[in-house]
Amino acid sequence: MSQGGRPHPHVAIPQSGNQQLPPAVWSSNVQDYDFPTPVVGTAAQPWHSPDYALSPTQAYSGPQRTNSSLGRTASFSASYHDPDASLFQFPEPQIHRSVSASSSRPSSLQGSHRYAKSDVGPALHSPMERRLSEDSAVFTPTQFTEDGLSKELSSMTLQSEEGLRRFQAGELSPADEEWHRLVPETAKEALGPKEVQRQSVLFEVFKSEREYVSDLEAFREVFIDSLPTAGVMPPEQLQDYVKETFWNLDEIISHHQSMLGALFARQRDQHPLIQSVTDVILETVLNFRPAYDSYIKHYPIAEARHRTELKKNSRYQKFAQRCMQDPRIKKRDLVTFISRPVTRLPRLMLVLEHLHKLTEAEHPDLDNLPLIESILSDFIKSTQPGIASSESKVKLVSLVDSLQFRKGEIIDMDLFDESRQLVHMGPLARRQRSEVDWHGWHDYVVALLDNYLLITRPETRPGGVVKHSVVSLPIPVELLRLGRFDEPSETRKERADDGRLLESLRSQSKPMYPFTVYHAAAKSSRRYTLYANSESSRKKWHDSLHEAIGLRVARQEANQWFAPKTLDTGFFGTAAGAHAATGRITAATPFVSAGKKFLAIGCSTGIYVGIRGHSDFKKLIKCASPTSMAALQDYNKLIVHVNSLLYSYSLDILARVSQGQSTPQALEASLETIAGQDNPVIFFRAGELLKRMIVVYACKSFRQTTVQALEAVKHPTGHPPRGSSGSMAFRNFGTPFYVPRQAYDMTPMTRTIAISTERGLVVIDPTNLSTSATLVIPDFNAVSTSHDERFATLKTRCEAAKPLGIARSDHDESLVIYEEFGCYVSRHGVPTRQFSFIRWETKASSFAHRSDNILLFNSEFVEIRNVQTGRLVQVIEGRDIRLLHSGPPAIGPLLIAMRAKSVKDDSGSGSAGGLSNGAVSDRIMELVETAEIRTPSALTPASSMDGMMWDEWDM
Repeated sequence: MSQGGRPHPHVAIPQSGNQQLPPAVWSSNVQDYDFPTPVVGTAAQPWHSPDYALSPTQAYSGPQRTNSSLGRTASFSASYHDPDASLFQFPEPQIHRSVSASSSRPSSLQGSHRYAKSDVGPALHSPMERRLSEDSAVFTPTQFTEDGLSKELSSMTLQSEEGLRRFQAGELSPADEEWHRLVPETAKEALGPKEVQRQSVLFEVFKSEREYVSDLEAFREVFIDSLPTAGVMPPEQLQDYVKETFWNLDEIISHHQSMLGALFARQRDQHPLIQSVTDVILETVLNFRPAYDSYIKHYPIAEARHRTELKKNSRYQKFAQRCMQDPRIKKRDLVTFISRPVTRLPRLMLVLEHLHKLTEAEHPDLDNLPLIESILSDFIKSTQPGIASSESKVKLVSLVDSLQFRKGEIIDMDLFDESRQLVHMGPLARRQRSEVDWHGWHDYVVALLDNYLLITRPETRPGGVVKHSVVSLPIPVELLRLGRFDEPSETRKERADDGRLLESLRSQSKPMYPFTVYHAAAKSSRRYTLYANSESSRKKWHDSLHEAIGLRVARQEANQWFAPKTLDTGFFGTAAGAHAATGRITAATPFVSAGKKFLAIGCSTGIYVGIRGHSDFKKLIKCASPTSMAALQDYNKLIVHVNSLLYSYSLDILARVSQGQSTPQALEASLETIAGQDNPVIFFRAGELLKRMIVVYACKSFRQTTVQALEAVKHPTGHPPRGSSGSMAFRNFGTPFYVPRQAYDMTPMTRTIAISTERGLVVIDPTNLSTSATLVIPDFNAVSTSHDERFATLKTRCEAAKPLGIARSDHDESLVIYEEFGCYVSRHGVPTRQFSFIRWETKASSFAHRSDNILLFNSEFVEIRNVQTGRLVQVIEGRDIRLLHSGPPAIGPLLIAMRAKSVKDDSGSGSAGGLSNGAVSDRIMELVETAEIRTPSALTPASSMDGMMWDEWDM
């Protein structure tokens, strides 16, 4: 008896059960991905077509896709390392016959029955029921009800219960795992062909779900659970591999175990005449969609990871071969099981569509079946973009793994970022004629990422491994510009290569379609004319490049590491005609007085002072184009370098005069000449040295440069007595020293000073000249070997380059900054990182160091890079960009000036600040660091080292 108190409707299996119906009727021995074979009388149905069915002898050998129009199968997956392999395709269902699995099912899958709409009496008054009641040759003429049918079937035999138990346990032979083998011949004749076919399809739902769960559980037990003890890879690597390859498979298994338990309970309750299972399927489909969505979209990455490990790890390869020998695996490879969840839903939908066609118009399943089919169809379509994205990710990983860069260069393109995308990739040609190359055509593979454009030359290595050698420095997308895409095609002639002697002397011609791209900071030297083999390919490249540039610019603007904030525009600028103007901005510095924030702006006509945020600046100091300025806030001094002299003014008096609270005479009275009377000052810098505020300046003589350091002195009241330097507020710090020839700039460190000279970066301790050595960095003399090609390349490059300064990257390393590149040195000045260097995208004229980043300033661009990796993180574009202020201290505001458009464009009117229409104005901006989006570094942040001593710098 059933749990519900009513007898099971059993049908006897006659002793002559080996007598089978013709194969065309009953050979529905299919797996969960098969379409049930129809009974006689349905030969016109589409599943009889060769396009929908494979040969009965064709074995299942892993996921394939069927081209229904050609009646053939194609490879489903692409090689992880082979860029020429086809893209991943969403697995489509296959229809073929195979032997069903016979693995045992655990008793834990027994589930409780939930009654469907078809379980109640009114649902049974269908044409099928009327046919059963009319068939007096099988059943006694009685009123047809569910109880009546159950009694009639149960009275025949109880042997079917044992057959059902063995089916659910997977103990039947493959030939007996069919619905028609579990019911008597008389019952099949009574039900009629259409209902028999419907019951066969319902039985297929049970069997396919059982085999699907059995396969997934065998896969987990044999493959996944055995990996930790197989010794195929280190434990830390194994954890990542299991996560990336098997993803959320456990979640999917759990959903289907529950579904199978409910289906088996329904089958035990209603066999042999199953009324409905759509309620069970609908509930499960609604629950497992998120799990399947995650798994299917990740599948291309999972398969690629497995194939990669299979190629490079011999121990893993042997382990996989051992697992295939397990009887439950039936010699199927790992890809077959990884793809099972991907192919399950389309195959389930095919079975349900067939069931829908066999369901009578009055059957309650017509409420659920269209809904389930619609949910599955929409869901399968919705996963396509995710699969395409994963396929692109796999191609990207394959490309990254195959890239070969020039030795000696550090190129960090952030290729392993989760958001990295391969936008477009394909073959293109370039025309570079030479004496030994008669045709001048060369083939390349060009890859457009979301952040870089790569031009590579493919090379096939032994073993069929393809490598892509990067032939030119990658172009950042934010600096990529498009030239012409409409030039006429050119003819490419190539020698025929078909093995025949005469034909090899002939040439073949084909049209090539040119387009031009170039680097915004090197319009002529980094300009590339590439050729596509068709007009459609050229248009595809144009659309991909245009879209990638737009998206990159939008992302950069939305995620800026340093946000330009305009402080003033329109007031400062050059004269047009006879109108007076401030002139070009050359220097600036911020300071605070009486709680108010001021800006001192140096122009070609003098120094202007005003409150920050206001455009009411007043010219307080008459001088011509000051070179640089620095405000020593704690010492109440403004240092000005102008006309080869070094002056100082009182900051407080400067602020009061700008507000009309003091007289210009008082400001003149605070003037003090610091240096330059004897020899012209060529530059100065202010900073902390040994926790003291010093001003270091350089004076040029005929054959050498003299460097002098002065210490700022605090005096609480009155006028201090003159120091030993003759200054009232500064005294000599250490001993003056000399550097040969030309010096360009200097970087104050904790206890030493780095001077940028023609010979390199000279590091000197001004307080201990007699006992300390003068170190020139990078120190190539300290390298024990000079046979490395990279060593010679770096040495030659550094000796011919102009150094700008040095920035601390971490506790043990610093970055030496040149105009066009940078290289890392140890705290002893010895080159590190295998003598490699970083090439800038622009030629820098100055730099600033803030937190984890360095900012390289060019007249058109500000290039922002991570100081520890050299990675380009942001580019700011402008016209006539100048660094006005970067310290001290190194954590203060960064002020820049850049050329704005006409004053009319800036202010919306014909003139502003005394300039006539058409004049050119300067824009003052602050680069504000956006700390909220800073990525934490694995190394010690530079910001945390601002107060650290540089005592480790061993000279």
